[in-house]
Amino acid sequence: MREPEWRKTGKTPDYRFSLANERTFLAWIRTSLALLAGAVAIDQLAPDIAPQTVRIVLCVVLALVGAGLAFMAYRRWGLMEAAMRQDQALPFSRVLLFMTIVVAVAAFVFAVLILVAR
Repeated sequence: MREPEWRKTGKTPDYRFSLANERTFLAWIRTSLALLAGAVAIDQLAPDIAPQTVRIVLCVVLALVGAGLAFMAYRRWGLMEAAMRQDQALPFSRVLLFMTIVVAVAAFVFAVLILVAR
């Protein structure tokens, strides 16, 4: 894998900021993995929680959001590193709001499904 072009520009930021950015990237990856694990767990461990079609749709949506979040984690990490190298303001991301909404809606839907399944 070749080095990204943005790494050849600007000045190298303080290593503490780069490491903090990397920790944030890893937190996003952990969240992505949790969404994927949740999708697999619902499909394999809770077959009676909802009709098969509903369960499959929920699992696929969680898996797709998890995959998208993994992609966004890398993209966001690169944008933050590039901004730090150029001494620019860190870019704003709407992904945080999107993830908050997705997790809140998923929690609500699963709470309703658990209550209805009982």
